[in-house]
Amino acid sequence: MKKKLAVLTGAGVSAESGISTFRDSDGLWEQHKVEDVASIEGWYRNPALVLDFYNARRAQLPTVRPNAAHLAIASLEDEYDVTVVTQNVDNLHERAGSTRVIHLHGELTKVRPENCCNEMDGFSEETVFDIGAEAVHIGDLAPNGAQLRPHIVWFGEAVPKIEAAIDAVEAADILLIVGTSLQVYPAAGLYAYAKAGTPIYIIDPKDVPVRDGRITHIKDVATKGMEEFKKLLK
Repeated sequence: MKKKLAVLTGAGVSAESGISTFRDSDGLWEQHKVEDVASIEGWYRNPALVLDFYNARRAQLPTVRPNAAHLAIASLEDEYDVTVVTQNVDNLHERAGSTRVIHLHGELTKVRPENCCNEMDGFSEETVFDIGAEAVHIGDLAPNGAQLRPHIVWFGEAVPKIEAAIDAVEAADILLIVGTSLQVYPAAGLYAYAKAGTPIYIIDPKDVPVRDGRITHIKDVATKGMEEFKKLLK
């Protein structure tokens, strides 16, 4: 029986594929204030701006490819029962070959009616559908007549898949954290759900604000760090 390995990933995994992160810069994301394009309040204020922003992100996806870190994570399935829990909204883990991916913050290629997939319907994803790299505009309506919005979890919204993520971490024999500075909650607290004695590996070039005797910190970028991690597993 394969050991269970949970992999928590953040923006640092996709950065080497050319997908930008706002946490490592000046608080701007592609020249926009994060609260304007990644919060529910921003959606209410200016939905056209938000749609345009995600249209640009979606259009970028076909131009980027999974990098060596994505591929290395996918290859762990050869020897382990792997669950990837990602804060990223891109589809690079899936394109690299990972077969079980929990997207905590939603998926860039998917949209839904703005009045569905919420507390009222138990966060049902029945109305969510994939549009690939297509654009969405004001006036593009779902079958129920509501405006379409990105299937993204914004600041100010619940994170409906956090329970599934906690389950994956609790069940893990090994926890690997790649490319996340452990500053965005609730994802930043997931490592604390690992069973006593579970080894935790963190790959990040920067200092990590976590003190836990189980942690081995591989201080490198995701691609090189994954090479080191795979050596440590042997």
